[in-house]
Amino acid sequence: MKKRQIALGMAAVLLASGLAACGGAKKAETTGAAEETTKAAEESKENADAQGEADESLEADLKLFTYPIGKWGDSASVDGLLENFNKKYPNIHVTVEYLDYTNGDDQVNTAIEGNAAPDLIMEGPERLVANWGAKGLMVDLADLFEDEDSKDIYENVTAACKSSDGKYYEYPLAMIAHCMAINKAVFEKADALQYIDEDTHTWTTENFFKAVEAIEKSGQENVLAVYCGGQGGDQGTRALVNNLYSGTYTNKEHTEYTGAEEQNVKALEALKAAKGVKFDPALVGGDEITLFRNGTLAMSLCWNSAQQNNKDNGEAGKTNNGDEIIPMLFPTDDGKTELCGGIWGFGIFDNGDENKVKAAKAFIRFMANDPEQAKISVQTTGFFPVHEKLTGVYDGTDNAETMKMFTEKFMPSFGDYYQVTPGWAQARTEWWNMLQRVGQGGDVKTELETFQNNANAAAKS
Repeated sequence: MKKRQIALGMAAVLLASGLAACGGAKKAETTGAAEETTKAAEESKENADAQGEADESLEADLKLFTYPIGKWGDSASVDGLLENFNKKYPNIHVTVEYLDYTNGDDQVNTAIEGNAAPDLIMEGPERLVANWGAKGLMVDLADLFEDEDSKDIYENVTAACKSSDGKYYEYPLAMIAHCMAINKAVFEKADALQYIDEDTHTWTTENFFKAVEAIEKSGQENVLAVYCGGQGGDQGTRALVNNLYSGTYTNKEHTEYTGAEEQNVKALEALKAAKGVKFDPALVGGDEITLFRNGTLAMSLCWNSAQQNNKDNGEAGKTNNGDEIIPMLFPTDDGKTELCGGIWGFGIFDNGDENKVKAAKAFIRFMANDPEQAKISVQTTGFFPVHEKLTGVYDGTDNAETMKMFTEKFMPSFGDYYQVTPGWAQARTEWWNMLQRVGQGGDVKTELETFQNNANAAAKS
């Protein structure tokens, strides 16, 4: 991916709009600001009547599966979005099934096997393009990208939605760069703030390990959890391992996995040896966030702007105990952090019903491209728009300052979107299984080689 292209573009979008200042395992990982979403949805009811005359020509009953992408995993928020949609399309009825990242993939696959696949699904390219699309189960959405409304989507976002055979299996809505977070009070107590740059939100690999050591010596036994109980939030563990010594996960062409390289061996051995770093096969990403919020952990690997804005357990940007949370880039030895990104949007399963496909495309166009609705749809994710011209998404909200900070400090480090590499679903499973074995005493090099061999076998199958 062209990192700078997306980064500078994102900064221009949100800064020009006048802003004032973890995929995860559970809903808690990606909760957005419910108050802001609800407010926006209420305000949009007035706009809905002005979005054009109602189109009663399309009639269909659609089923939408959605992963918990911000408040797209919340039924009350989604009901508001559907109400807006039905103002324009009163005869298209959408029922929703809400998935999580623990069992969601199994639910989708079971539906597919039972000839009951949904018409619409909301997730990212790793599933829509590299998995179900690659299996020939999805509708090509190339015509949506030909619309004039699609011309301002960031080039590298568009590229991530396109398969190796030239078909588009995802139409994007929102994007994010995942990061770390630290408990400022814990760092202060351990005299570890000296190891971070609070202005740039950066730290070196050397200083990261110094901070872990200082916090552990201060009396906090559990500093950081390398969670490996499942796929949810695994972008955090990959980003940590790859950034520490400039390792990679796949080749640049996204044709094979490269995890067994020397840099990753060095990183995992260092993490395994560090007191205060726990490899926990019982934890998934959402669990890690819970432990971080309640003070059990001093750091989180599974963070993003939606987490920073989360008010479910108290004030945004604070732990349950009121400690300040500082988002951080992953530590790196070369000063060039590569953040794992997320791109979320819609796909359409090919269920052999052209009328439903037409209605599903109308749903996508409305949610992602309608000038007024798209702002609300993106705000519901808690993330950032993929449209360069979609400005003002968070204007006037309590989240404006945080979103500006993430735009300036984190989105420029949006890294290679390697999640479209073939065999992605199996490779993710192999990754967290590898982490489990390492945590149980397995030889790091051997286990990484096993991961790489099995992942590449999946890529070729």
